[in-house]
Amino acid sequence: MMNNTIAQTISDSQIGQFNELAHKFNQFGLNLLVFDAQRRCVLQADAGKFQSDAARISELIGQTSAADTENASAAWLSETLLICPVKVNQSVVAVMVVDTGSQSHEKTSQEKIYLACMVEDFNKNMATAQQVPRQIEKFSNELSRAYEEIVLLYNLSTNMQVTQSSASYLQMACDQLTQLVQVEGIAIFVEREIDGHKQIGLSAGSGVMAIDPVRADILQMYLAEELHAGKDALIDSTQDGPLKYQWPETVHNIIAVPLGNAEKMSGCLVATNALDKPDFDTTDIKLFNSVANQCMVFIENNRLFDELKELFIGCLRALTNSIDAKDQYTRGHSERVAFISRWIAEHLGRVRPVSEKLIHHVYLAGLLHDIGKIGIGEEVLRKNGRLTDAEYSVIQSHPRIGASILSGIHQMEDIVPGVLGHHERMDGKGYPQGLKGDEISLIARIVSLADAFDAMTSKRVYRNAMNIQKALDIIEDGIGTQFDEEIVRVFLDSDVQKLWHIIQDGFIENWDFSNIDEYGTQAVGELIR
Repeated sequence: MMNNTIAQTISDSQIGQFNELAHKFNQFGLNLLVFDAQRRCVLQADAGKFQSDAARISELIGQTSAADTENASAAWLSETLLICPVKVNQSVVAVMVVDTGSQSHEKTSQEKIYLACMVEDFNKNMATAQQVPRQIEKFSNELSRAYEEIVLLYNLSTNMQVTQSSASYLQMACDQLTQLVQVEGIAIFVEREIDGHKQIGLSAGSGVMAIDPVRADILQMYLAEELHAGKDALIDSTQDGPLKYQWPETVHNIIAVPLGNAEKMSGCLVATNALDKPDFDTTDIKLFNSVANQCMVFIENNRLFDELKELFIGCLRALTNSIDAKDQYTRGHSERVAFISRWIAEHLGRVRPVSEKLIHHVYLAGLLHDIGKIGIGEEVLRKNGRLTDAEYSVIQSHPRIGASILSGIHQMEDIVPGVLGHHERMDGKGYPQGLKGDEISLIARIVSLADAFDAMTSKRVYRNAMNIQKALDIIEDGIGTQFDEEIVRVFLDSDVQKLWHIIQDGFIENWDFSNIDEYGTQAVGELIR
């Protein structure tokens, strides 16, 4: 006869193990009973030769001293009853009883000892088995955490694009770290040079951060002390006593790791108030240092990329300035054409889709449109009188020369059509290829108008500068013959007076960059992405 009742303190898997053991005992004519902590019979497996009295056995268990019940060893409660307590986490949750019935008188002492050992081994195996799920769960949690850390670092690595701003990358690092660690606030503070002085400022953050930039400067000093003392991070907490350093009263624990090292620290990664545990630990130190190292690699790469962009745009400007300097009347012409070209492209973007990338390319094409004049002799460029046909033919070669110079640079392939075609006309009467209409690239059509406007409104050796209105009238008259109608309309509808003042003021009033050099650097960044 088998009667199973599952108690809340005994799991289904344990009941299954008891049933398996009962089946083995039943084969030898032995009955197995299991009682819960309240001495209720939750399992009775009778072999069929006799029926155990569960109520009487429960009373006998109740008469057993607590010390005997707490003992994990199997013991004979009577001549016929072998008792063994079952423990979970050091607490007795059940009592297992083997009832030998009348067979007990037939068994030798050695057989009874063997039976007791068998029950005791089963109990120990069950206790060990109970630990396995917890160990598996612990290992699973650790494995899951390790996997999440790897994914975080992988994401930071794969999203590391030098053309991305430092602020957006560092914010991504904070956001992803917040998904992995439960804290009140995370922040990244980075040193910057302002007016020749290094100042630390908040670059990215998530949650509520009690540390402001002023305190961050002090925190970085504390962190340097910890690093010089041989530690990998600053951890301060109220867990084991008062805080070592002074923090805002809302801070109960804090972790800070460097961006860099003790000798060259560019900032720090900080988190305050762990939410899911009493304090930060070595696991957090390793994770935060790994993230900080990735951030530092990005910051350094970004710095080197900025230097590369500045070097590149500096070389381009030096080259165009050397060309403009051949003639005092064209000095600054390339810069102005670049700026006007950008102005037109941005306003064109208000009436039709124009990508930021195209605007950058238009700007650089405007800057480099006359680079081919480096191959033209100064006697032709500076000639005061009328050019001969031969000299005019030489001048007309400068777009091809410029395109030839730039075509050897892979990153310039989108710029070349603008340089080559900036003297083409919509009616096909331009040079050097005699293209017409849409055969002329959009970049070239924009630069052509910008070049003409600056040429007309600038002083030349053979004439004074035109006033703006006269130049605009000539441009409007050139619609469909020299200039693209859509581009002309966009230009005429823009605030040309404002554009003129910006140019006359040396681009000081440039509306979205502090100076023209900064925009050129960004345009080059798009070019060499």
